[in-house]
Amino acid sequence: MKEKLVERFVKYIKFDTQSDAYSQTVPSTPNQVEFAKTILVPELEEIGLSQVKYNESNGFVTALLPSNTDKVVDTIGFIAHMDTADFNGKNINPQFHEQYNGEDIVLNAKENIKLKVSEFPNLKDYKGQTLITTDGTTLLGADDKAGIAEIITAMDYLIQHPEIKHGDIKVAFGPDEEIGRGANLFDVEDFGAKFAYTMDGSRVGELEWESFNAARAEVIFRGKNVHPGTAKDTMINAMSLAADFITRLPKDMVPEKTSGREGFIHLTEMSGSVEEARLVYIIRDHDFDLFEEKKDILVALTSQMNFEQAFSRVLLSIKDEYYNMGEILAKDMTPVHLAEQAMKNLNIPVIMNAIRGGTDGSKLSFMGLPTPNIFAGGENFHGRYEFVAVESMEKATDVIIEICRLLEL
Repeated sequence: MKEKLVERFVKYIKFDTQSDAYSQTVPSTPNQVEFAKTILVPELEEIGLSQVKYNESNGFVTALLPSNTDKVVDTIGFIAHMDTADFNGKNINPQFHEQYNGEDIVLNAKENIKLKVSEFPNLKDYKGQTLITTDGTTLLGADDKAGIAEIITAMDYLIQHPEIKHGDIKVAFGPDEEIGRGANLFDVEDFGAKFAYTMDGSRVGELEWESFNAARAEVIFRGKNVHPGTAKDTMINAMSLAADFITRLPKDMVPEKTSGREGFIHLTEMSGSVEEARLVYIIRDHDFDLFEEKKDILVALTSQMNFEQAFSRVLLSIKDEYYNMGEILAKDMTPVHLAEQAMKNLNIPVIMNAIRGGTDGSKLSFMGLPTPNIFAGGENFHGRYEFVAVESMEKATDVIIEICRLLEL
């Protein structure tokens, strides 16, 4: 199983599937379509799954592993996303570090790029294991191609071991999770599962059933541009207005100064000229009331600055993206307890934290498919310092198999 798991993972990450937040297509990039049709669909058919299909309307690949038991067992699903984040995903060159010694790893000697223990102390947890890293010029893509490899390898294993009894198992691999809209068009009714799991977490043992509430805010600043030689008391610099807006927001309500269940208002984009400037924020909080309060901070500041300008020079738009899936899962913790028991059976310590982010499960849970999140094993996602241990991916695969086995008992 280990060899096939690693082989699949390496094959998947070498296929560039970065999503594009500015695209209006579904999926947002043609590479995701190609990956789905030329890599995933043939492989699912090859290992023996049924009802394998690519859905043109939403970009999802779905398939079924039919039940092999006479018992009545709930249909469950396992889901992972095909796209990678907004960092170079072309020409990924994975580096293998067998029997990792617990010291700094040189990712790229020419560029002097190192994965340092002093910066990433989590490396010490992997001493003696086989690490897969980048070459320092790309991300790795373990988020979430580790999840895809684990799900397909688990299905392959169950097919090869019919003595492990299970009910119907659905799998789905979707686009555009990294840009927050992958699950928007997912066909929950067609999928037909009572509940599902996203294999999209990080460290071994993570079992997450709460996520952020999330919104995106865009702020446009309208300036007045005149020749700088005659600008006194006339020019209004839109970029200065934007800078003023930034400095008036709470200084500690940012990702780099928050942790645990603390939310934030995070500036992710800025651009502009004297005539017009633009800021983009993401707003996050696990508590819905605090989430609404953070949006109100932006609304109040916009109103205050427009009052001071005696003109509506600041234009704010806020759009909610997803909500805390814990609101749904708390009503029936069966999928959470099942995954927790599976990990305990495998002697994997359970880490049950609220996600400081979101997964497709955040939306799917509100669409009628309760979907907690399970670790896929990678660390330091979305950049050149990403890595995953082969042993972590093996454990995630084992958890999938054990969940399927437990549900049939």
